[in-house]
Amino acid sequence: MPALVFDCDGVLADTERHGHLPAFNETFAAEGLPVRWSEDDYAQKLRIGGGKERMASLLTDEFVAANGLPTDPDGRRELLARWHRRKTEAYKARVLAGELPGRPGVARVVDEALGAGWTLAVASTSAEESVRAVLEHVVGPGTAARFTVLAGDVVPAKKPDPAIYALTLERTGADPDETIVVEDSRNGLLAAVGAGLRCVVTVSSYTHDEDFSEAVLVLSSLGDDGEPARVLANRSPARPGDRITLSDLQACLQAPRPLEVP
Repeated sequence: MPALVFDCDGVLADTERHGHLPAFNETFAAEGLPVRWSEDDYAQKLRIGGGKERMASLLTDEFVAANGLPTDPDGRRELLARWHRRKTEAYKARVLAGELPGRPGVARVVDEALGAGWTLAVASTSAEESVRAVLEHVVGPGTAARFTVLAGDVVPAKKPDPAIYALTLERTGADPDETIVVEDSRNGLLAAVGAGLRCVVTVSSYTHDEDFSEAVLVLSSLGDDGEPARVLANRSPARPGDRITLSDLQACLQAPRPLEVP
């Protein structure tokens, strides 16, 4: 059967602006660091894959010396691990408080896919406990249990490296010819096509101006009642309306598959 693979942040929910950014800043304040990322700052940090990696970008020689932070590799690893644990807890609290509603159409399309027997997965470079919290919030715990979830440090390189999608194919046994990915960023798109997979993009608040020329379909969202989908680019045989259906995604599988990066 076909497989449908979602990214998490920006795809299942608009987590970056209302979840991750305030959680980073809450962590910096709790750690006594003179850092507060603005929305513009964070837009730049999103070019770096992974939360620990974004935090690590702070650790210039000047910043480390000014704030009395560890200079040895082991000390830095322990520091980043502590920061990231604290940030993950702050983020999960926002998810559990219902501050991050699911993006339009996600729960609906997931229900359609399960009813049709499709394989479902989430492939993300965010921490696994954060990803599972968002997934359960958006589709419910029972439905979330039917997903394969691959997240965090399960691969050595973060998106745009295709490793997370290569691992997803391996773990699910999905056929690349029958797999469609839903992403929201150029880094995610490049990871998907680098693994030889067709990709649909639902742009998010931070990514709407990025280059998605390799995507088979680019949308404002998957669409729901009161929040219709807008087609921003279409390089597939699909002819979607204002609510993307499983048939639309099936039609996207008829588009040429990108060559897998060796």
